[in-house]
Amino acid sequence: MNDLHLPPAPPDGKSAPPLSTATRQRMAPRTESLALTPAQLDDRAIIPYVDGANRKLVDAFRELRTRLLATSNDNFITLVAPVSPGCGGSFVARNLAVAMTFDQSKSALLIDCNLRRPAQDRSMRIDAANGGLVNYLEDPDADVETMLYETGIPRLRLIPAGRSRLGDTETEYFASFRMRLLLDSLRSSYADRYLFLDSPPVLGAPDARMLADLADVVVLVAGYGRNTPAEIAAAASNFEPAKFAGVVFNENA
Repeated sequence: MNDLHLPPAPPDGKSAPPLSTATRQRMAPRTESLALTPAQLDDRAIIPYVDGANRKLVDAFRELRTRLLATSNDNFITLVAPVSPGCGGSFVARNLAVAMTFDQSKSALLIDCNLRRPAQDRSMRIDAANGGLVNYLEDPDADVETMLYETGIPRLRLIPAGRSRLGDTETEYFASFRMRLLLDSLRSSYADRYLFLDSPPVLGAPDARMLADLADVVVLVAGYGRNTPAEIAAAASNFEPAKFAGVVFNENA
């Protein structure tokens, strides 16, 4: 895969109004309809399904999705890893997952693995009342089905980062057997399901490297004009060449 440049788009982390308590969330039937209006899509920084404003951005994500699909005949796990904070990695991960659902024969699951600076539930206006990834990893009796949240996008679900009950930010969650078992189970439960891991930044911590061991494909996100060539090269060197798909230059950073 060659490097891909994304044109400007709304940033992550817009302020969100308070949300009401959500009921127990489970996988919805595949016949669900699109619930979000164009204004709601824009508010969540999600690329639109239909022709309209910023078509260039939509096509850029469609192209990236197509290149990823060319790498394998099976559903796969993609790690979307920003070089450093502020690169827009969560924006890219979210919309790459959305682009996968443009094909009605495919579904996607987005998992927010940025436990220190989670963004997906807030950006997508989801009240993660039932917890998320870290809650599942800490509680051996937890039911992952309660942590699969509807997003308003057909065939797209979210597992938010959740909040630790242990208060231990140094716990090696991503190196645990439970994390590996979770990903294997989530992928194998549906043959058409593609998993996207929203990673913490590569530089400064080992979390992205540990997540890369669990992924099939790695996409690196660099802030256009933000990250130097040396930083990008240093970040890319953390991943196996066979898994490394390329660099997305995000002008939104």
